[in-house]
Amino acid sequence: MVWTVAGLVHAVADSLASRFAVCTVRGELSGFSRAGSGHCYFGVKDADGEAAMLRCAMFRRAASLLDFSPADGQLVELRGRLAVYEPRGELQFVVEAMQRGGAGALFEQFLRLKSKLEAEGLFEAARKRALPAYPRALGVVTSLGAAALHDVLTALTRRAPHVEVIVYPSLVQGAEAPAALVEAIELAGRRAEVDTLIVCRGGGSLEDLWAFNDERVVRAVARSMLPVVCGVGHETDVTLADLAADLRAPTPTGAAELAAPRTDELLDHLASTARRLRRDVARRVEAAQQGLDRAALRLARPADRLGREQWRLDSLARRLQQSTTLSLGARHEALHRSRLALRQALALALTHARHRLQSLATRLGGLDPEQVVARGYALIEADQGQLVVAPGQIHAGSLLRVTLAHGVAEVGVASVRSK
Repeated sequence: MVWTVAGLVHAVADSLASRFAVCTVRGELSGFSRAGSGHCYFGVKDADGEAAMLRCAMFRRAASLLDFSPADGQLVELRGRLAVYEPRGELQFVVEAMQRGGAGALFEQFLRLKSKLEAEGLFEAARKRALPAYPRALGVVTSLGAAALHDVLTALTRRAPHVEVIVYPSLVQGAEAPAALVEAIELAGRRAEVDTLIVCRGGGSLEDLWAFNDERVVRAVARSMLPVVCGVGHETDVTLADLAADLRAPTPTGAAELAAPRTDELLDHLASTARRLRRDVARRVEAAQQGLDRAALRLARPADRLGREQWRLDSLARRLQQSTTLSLGARHEALHRSRLALRQALALALTHARHRLQSLATRLGGLDPEQVVARGYALIEADQGQLVVAPGQIHAGSLLRVTLAHGVAEVGVASVRSK
């Protein structure tokens, strides 16, 4: 029997419908997208890494009943039926209901690495740098064949044709992509020929974008010597490289728009600045001209100015002469008063000195032995010349020398008696 293509496809579809009318499958979401019609299209694969993928379609009615937002990497349970998409002869699973079954292995790995790097501070806002306001050159790390490169170049050509663009080619998908991305980022830093680095690629599933969740790539972005703008995937896609970059862009085109200001905006700013400078210069010139006019008016009659200065000099001379005369008179008067005060002080000091001298002379006279003897007393000395003041110094038979007011007598001691 020879089948037509349509007949064979119909037969396979009928067999699948009868064998797998209603079934439940568990797997990890991949490449989830929601069309404008409300229908959802995605793939589901085994979370244990088995190389098998089942294309799925979930129509608007069933999608409207979802109580969560599906995302790549989520582990889900799908209830539906197997069918064949006849226009392409492809096997697909028509999903009638979906519920969460926990995080998928890849998504769990994403969350663990995110928590680790977040704890190290790689995502902190404080370490992020501002982009140069007026870059002279931009670097782009992406695949040469990627649509993202075309989007970036198109946006920069439209916005800022004056900015030079240097591409650092790299793989952006696959097992070898992380090492290539790290090498490209480090190469741009070593060459230091651009002001800002754009790291980008187009959209895709979680697996497609996984190179930008690789720990090596995330750390390379964080330690880059150049400010990094990361634009990976679509607006809803968030990678760890986005979080580590100095600025996250929703798309590669958005990264280009954030990295370089529009040329027409810069020209408008320059024109506005030029107008402001012209106004400032005009105001300063007018102020200087008014100053010159006032100076010219003051210089128009120099004789008046000289007359005022001469009158000022004469006034100062008179004041100086009067001040000198008054100062000399005051000094003469002060000198005369000082002379009189000095004379009075000397006379008083001399009188005090004389009185003190007389007092001292009187006291000294009272202590003179000759004057004591003159009043009737006698000075008695032993044979060795010692003054005799106590009976114990002499004995009977001692020879004494007695000094009187008008002479000296030598006497002998008959006896000694104490009081």
